[in-house]
Amino acid sequence: MERNVLTTFSQEMSQLILNEMPKAEYSSLFNDFVESEFFLIDGDSLLITCICEISFKPGQNLHFFYLVERYLVDLISKGGQFTIVFFKDAEYAYFNFPELLSLRTALILHLQKNTTIDVRTTFSRCLSKEWGSFLEESYPYFLIVADEGLNDLQTQLFNFLIIHSWARKVNVVLSSGQESDVLCLYAYLLPSMYRHQIFSWKNKQNIKDAYTTLLNQLERFKLSALAPLFGSLKWNNITEEAHKTVSLLTQVWPEGSDIRRVFCVTSCSLSLRMYHRFLGNREPSSGQETEIQQVNSNCLTLQEMEDLCKLHCLTVVFLLHLPLSQRACARVITSHWAEDMKPLLQMKKWCEYFILRNIHTFEFWNLNLIHLSDLNDELLLKNIAFYYENENVKGLHLNLGDTIMKDYEYLWNTVSKLVRDFEVGQPFPLRTTKVCFLEKKPSPIKDSSNEMVPNLGFIPTSSFVVDKFAGDILKDLPFLKSDDPIVTSLVKQKEFDELVHWHSHKPLSDDYDRSRCQFDEKSRDPRVLRSVQKYHVFQRFYGNSLETVSSKIIVTQTIKSKKDFSGPKSKKAHETKAEIIARENKKRLFAREEQKEEQKWNALSFSIEEQLKENLHSGIKSLEDFLKSCKSSCVKLQVEMVGLTACLKAWKEHCRSEEGKTTKDLSIAVQVMKRIHSLMEKYSELLQEDDRQLIARCLKYLGFDELASSLHPAQDAENDVKVKKRNKYSVGIGPARFQLQYMGHYLIRDERKDPDPRVQDFIPDTWQRELLDVVDKNESAVIVAPTSSGKTYASYYCMEKVLKESDDGVVVYVAPTKALVNQVAATVQNRFTKNLPSGEVLCGVFTREYRHDALNCQVHCLGGEIGAEIWEHLLVMIRCPFLALSATISNPEHLTEWLQSVKWYWKQEDKIIENNTASKRHVGRQAGFPKDYLQVKQSYKVRLVLYGERYNDLEKHVCSIKHGDIHFDHFHPCAALTTDHIERYGFPPDLTLSPRESIQLYDAMFQIWKSWPRAQELCPENFIHFNNKLVIKKMDARKYEESLKAELTSWIKNGNVEQARMVLQNLSPEADLSPENMITMFPLLVEKLRKMEKLPALFFLFKLGAVENAAESVSTFLKKKQETKRPPKADKEAHVMANKLRKVKKSIEKQKIIDEKSQKKTRNVDQSLIHEAEHDNLVKCLEKNLEIPQDCTYADQKAVDTETLQKVFGRVKFERKGEELKALAERGIGYHHSAMSFKEKQLVEILFRKGYLRVVTATGTLALGVNMPCKSVVFAQNSVYLDALNYRQMSGRAGRRGQDLMGDVYFFDIPFPKIGKLIKSNVPELRGHFPLSITLVLRLMLLASKGDDPEDAKAKVLSVLKHSLLSFKQPRVMDMLKLYFLFSLQFLVKEGYLDQEGNPMGFAGLVSHLHYHEPSNLVFVSFLVNGLFHDLCQPTRKGSKHFSQDVMEKLVLVLAHLFGRRYFPPKFQDAHFEFYQSKVFLDDLPEDFSDALDEYNMKIMEDFTTFLRIVSKLADMNQEYQLPLSKIKFTGKECEDSQLVSHLMSCKEGRVAISPFVCLSGNFDDDLLRLETPNHVTLGTIGVNRSQAPVLLSQKFDNRGRKMSLNAYALDFYKHGSLIGLVQDNRMNEGDAYYLLKDFALTIKSISVSLRELCENEDDNVVLAFEQLSTTFWEKLNKV
Repeated sequence: MERNVLTTFSQEMSQLILNEMPKAEYSSLFNDFVESEFFLIDGDSLLITCICEISFKPGQNLHFFYLVERYLVDLISKGGQFTIVFFKDAEYAYFNFPELLSLRTALILHLQKNTTIDVRTTFSRCLSKEWGSFLEESYPYFLIVADEGLNDLQTQLFNFLIIHSWARKVNVVLSSGQESDVLCLYAYLLPSMYRHQIFSWKNKQNIKDAYTTLLNQLERFKLSALAPLFGSLKWNNITEEAHKTVSLLTQVWPEGSDIRRVFCVTSCSLSLRMYHRFLGNREPSSGQETEIQQVNSNCLTLQEMEDLCKLHCLTVVFLLHLPLSQRACARVITSHWAEDMKPLLQMKKWCEYFILRNIHTFEFWNLNLIHLSDLNDELLLKNIAFYYENENVKGLHLNLGDTIMKDYEYLWNTVSKLVRDFEVGQPFPLRTTKVCFLEKKPSPIKDSSNEMVPNLGFIPTSSFVVDKFAGDILKDLPFLKSDDPIVTSLVKQKEFDELVHWHSHKPLSDDYDRSRCQFDEKSRDPRVLRSVQKYHVFQRFYGNSLETVSSKIIVTQTIKSKKDFSGPKSKKAHETKAEIIARENKKRLFAREEQKEEQKWNALSFSIEEQLKENLHSGIKSLEDFLKSCKSSCVKLQVEMVGLTACLKAWKEHCRSEEGKTTKDLSIAVQVMKRIHSLMEKYSELLQEDDRQLIARCLKYLGFDELASSLHPAQDAENDVKVKKRNKYSVGIGPARFQLQYMGHYLIRDERKDPDPRVQDFIPDTWQRELLDVVDKNESAVIVAPTSSGKTYASYYCMEKVLKESDDGVVVYVAPTKALVNQVAATVQNRFTKNLPSGEVLCGVFTREYRHDALNCQVHCLGGEIGAEIWEHLLVMIRCPFLALSATISNPEHLTEWLQSVKWYWKQEDKIIENNTASKRHVGRQAGFPKDYLQVKQSYKVRLVLYGERYNDLEKHVCSIKHGDIHFDHFHPCAALTTDHIERYGFPPDLTLSPRESIQLYDAMFQIWKSWPRAQELCPENFIHFNNKLVIKKMDARKYEESLKAELTSWIKNGNVEQARMVLQNLSPEADLSPENMITMFPLLVEKLRKMEKLPALFFLFKLGAVENAAESVSTFLKKKQETKRPPKADKEAHVMANKLRKVKKSIEKQKIIDEKSQKKTRNVDQSLIHEAEHDNLVKCLEKNLEIPQDCTYADQKAVDTETLQKVFGRVKFERKGEELKALAERGIGYHHSAMSFKEKQLVEILFRKGYLRVVTATGTLALGVNMPCKSVVFAQNSVYLDALNYRQMSGRAGRRGQDLMGDVYFFDIPFPKIGKLIKSNVPELRGHFPLSITLVLRLMLLASKGDDPEDAKAKVLSVLKHSLLSFKQPRVMDMLKLYFLFSLQFLVKEGYLDQEGNPMGFAGLVSHLHYHEPSNLVFVSFLVNGLFHDLCQPTRKGSKHFSQDVMEKLVLVLAHLFGRRYFPPKFQDAHFEFYQSKVFLDDLPEDFSDALDEYNMKIMEDFTTFLRIVSKLADMNQEYQLPLSKIKFTGKECEDSQLVSHLMSCKEGRVAISPFVCLSGNFDDDLLRLETPNHVTLGTIGVNRSQAPVLLSQKFDNRGRKMSLNAYALDFYKHGSLIGLVQDNRMNEGDAYYLLKDFALTIKSISVSLRELCENEDDNVVLAFEQLSTTFWEKLNKV
């Protein structure tokens, strides 16, 4: 019964997990950045993953530890922060595998004693309270766990861990299917969802019961495993025996010893004693039969156990004396242990486990634990056993050598002393029995012949690029001779018959030509011209929605006119008559303007004053609106004084009405002080005596007597009555505290007042002027400044400069997203207007999907979701000055230094090219240089411009749910810190406090430490920069903040850590982990923000589905709200009115027909007027009936007029999500993500920017520079993508400069530890990506040989090769890149894409064109050249140009194996789901394609293995012989005096490219030829591994050898054309699916166009088939 309960519930759990598998997101765990989320690794999952590794052989401990350490080092090198957890209960799963029990125990001890890894072993089980508390405290982002164990019971343990993690809101990462490259680790992420938490809550008792049942079952396994070997001895008895053995050894070896010796002698002696007892128990005692007697009666004798232990001792002596370099050459015995040996071996493994379990009890003893990783080497043991039972008996007698023999005798004699119960044999001979320990096999020794691996040597290649880049390492590498078969058999462009009419060498159109042109730029068709005109009008409208800058007409200023303009000016010492007249006219004009403004104020003042009396805040808004439009300081002073008088009056009235109450509405007092700030700061010179007196009176009423006296000293002393009377108006706190606590966001910023003639619209800050200087001097710059700080202005100034200089100059603006590209293009078209020569335009756009005027323009806007390596290539290839703008770089100095090194390179190259050009010009040759390039004086300096101050403060809030309502708690930034963090790193540089938060910090410090010595000094009223200061500025508040931070830091450094810790704790809000479904509460959050006037807001989520669902849920909430308010009969009335309206319309239409025929006009006119009046009335009534009430929409109807709204809506009429977005927009809601079209995104951007939409849910597409500022930003979903970088980019949107003085950031459903981490983490350092690929090398060689200007082209190629950010100041990385470059060349030469001089040949153009898809591009061309596509693409009948559905589906099947590959986790194969529309799992490739792919892969692996063997000589072998993490060395002098060692360690050949640790499991170089061999078997210090070989696996397996199937989404969609089908069956998100299908369709189109260009024959079947497929696929996609 118990087992049935477990089975049933286990199946339910397993099914839930399997159902989530295909939805798993395969992505980088660390998001490419230095510092990761904190996460956990399940120790048993780590163990299982490593022992199931294909290259690993059981019993080889050192190789196992190498695998573990290499994996952990990989995590750490990528910034991983983690803890490893071993649950006590998990040990139960190994009772059937005693060899793993000792391995697990050794692993735990090794990690604890020999590494700095945090290892936790105190938790009993995943259901324990302690584990739950640990998760709450540490809140890991994910747990790495295995999806399958060694048996079903262990798999169930893993399932419990997965289910429990989900219940605790901890995501799960599968240990299977992980892949690593230079910077990223990719894995399957299974996020915790609300449905998982519901499952756990509903089945809480079931989970407990099933877990208990499982443990009971495992406990029975323990008993059944021990009983046959140890009989009546119980677990505790054996533990006691082990303890006695170790205790005895401490007496025999009181000086202590090495763990390997200790482990050897104790485990051997315990094994002998236990086996002795086992044999004794086989005799029946007292006539009773025991289960022991049922053991095979032919079990081995005690002497045979002694022989085994002797062999083990000798093996350990080998481990002690042989360095890894020697052990790695051991021959490999493939024989298994004989069947009769298994009880002996099992008992020995159990004894080893019990010994290790007791080691920790002797900590006082001098025990060296360094070599815990090398306790057993079963392959070496087999090797020695094989020698003694097969070779020694046949007469091969080899000496052990003195050292080994003495050590062996010492160990065996110690074993004899420890046994005591009986006499054991002498050390020699080692074998006293004749039983074979190993099974007999025809060929027991693995052949290490290296026949499969080709000759070592590079094919000779020679070219300018190769010699310049890699010439220095070529001299150290071997080359093949010209008559070598490999060289003589190089591809000579063999082409099968079908390709005769193909011109493979023909240049292909580039990405520019391929991208869809929105309009034919040369067309004179009126319809096209109208469309172009509409496009430009819309772009200006779009640009105008982004900023309110008026358009500027650009006139080209020639150099000559500049001289004329500046020359005479310097000669004139006095003004001309014309200049005097102009100045006087300007003065009169200004006076007239001032008079007009005064008249305007006189006209408005009465109404504003009345408004101020009725509603102060409304009146202040009107007053400030007038101030914004007014330019006259005199008039502004009048207005401010009126405002101050009204505010004072309102404050006095408020205080009188509230007399006796404890609290006052200080917002009125804030308005009083705000007016005083404005008057004193802006108009102090214009203030009269009366004005100053009024200000002083106001200050006195607020209780700021000292400030009043300093401004206007009182003539007479006031009596007590007056003072007491005025005290009732006091705010009750000091002026400094009042300004900081209540006026923080109003504090005046220090801004320059001197205008810069280069800037018309505003007065730039100092750092912005530095940028303008950079542009003026033709320098380059890296600019790091916060979001919304105004750094983009420099780019527009740069554009204006280039546009003014000539009609030929070009500015290129490159952006990371298409959304940003479109915004910049629209802004440029709105800002600038210029008359250009015919055919030229101002601005063009180019993305992968579309282009418009991209080459015939002066401002190129390029971009899209391009990879980091493309940015690198751009920066190292450009020769002109550049501006690199960013808000989030933590190592800008390093980046600037790198870019400066690139610029110095170009300085040298330009000098060489300039000299060459001059000499060519001298001999009359035409230089291929841009016009006037050399005449433009370029500076090669790269400047770093840093600015860290945000204009407006950001305050953070945590959302929680209390009593069914949303509640907000202010999150003080210091709450994110710990005393340990401050001590080690200080305060993060960008962790800033608002003035209010500075006051809170002071108060907390004052409250916690009552005797704080500096309390008075740092009190706001006494602070040196505030003392008696009427106007406290933002910079004063910043100084106060810095002083408090420095003081808190000094507390920690001077021994007051506990007080500092309490301060930080005091500032932290209470953590409230709500069990509510936060998704269902999302609409309530939005509603609450509306009530608090915190809209417009951006809500960031990280999954496309979540973004759309959240927006939809808010819309649904508003609809339901409207329904509850709607009168019961309203729907019926609407229906009736709609029917009437239809009838009236018909009547009007009939009347028109009658009017046309009838002669009697008068009566008909009356009738028409009646119908029209009725129609208009019905329309109004219906509109009113259907009108959305103001509180049921977030749209601001006043923000956009109807015409604009219809214009925006009209653009998305035929878009996929057009209707949905329109319906949401009417409610003031929108969403924004990468799977939307640019028109759909523009709708959301324009309407949000204009203020019509006030709620937008979005992914990170809005984070990167898109101009969509808002009042609030809400993080509404936790994700691995919510990291320090994205947090700063996204939160930077909050607080609109010029509209909001404060920005608010809300955390909704984000755990407390995560919030703290986001706030305190530094933004990531830029490290660079692996910069090379085979296709890139081919493209560079194409550029070098085919470039229009050969010198320029070669210089650019070398710049890319020499200047990767990854290799900057890293010589070893540079060597690695040179090696990879050489491998790429060898591959390209062998495949026939380059000749030996580096010139492109064959289908090099086609390969390079599909560069996005390496290695699929290489495989595709291989299939084409081998004629496979021509065999497949046969038309329905001869002469037809149409292909059957079957041919098309097979073609899609092949392409789906090459492009857009998405794998399912291997465990999903076990699921038994019913699929309705899709096949889901992609079928295998057709046989001929599969065979061709296998052949291609084999060739690649042969080449790559040869390459690895050649470059292995460059490895750092000192590092290769030490464990990667613990750095334990296995080096030393090789043993030369032992004949046996020399005999056993004789396989040196064929083991040069793989790690010596991996060699221990019997691996050779030829194992590298097998595709399933893991990537990390190679030498680690070469820097290149098998993952960089361009193989494309026809079948992929995880590291445990389980098949991973491809998702058949592309083929399934081609068959059924349904996105819903992909969502239901293929388990894909609709947006993701559409995005992938679109990418797949673009790839087919690109191939189709390329093939058409390469083939002369218009009727070629392959070309026609691809064209048919491209057309059909796009048709299907456009329908959805």
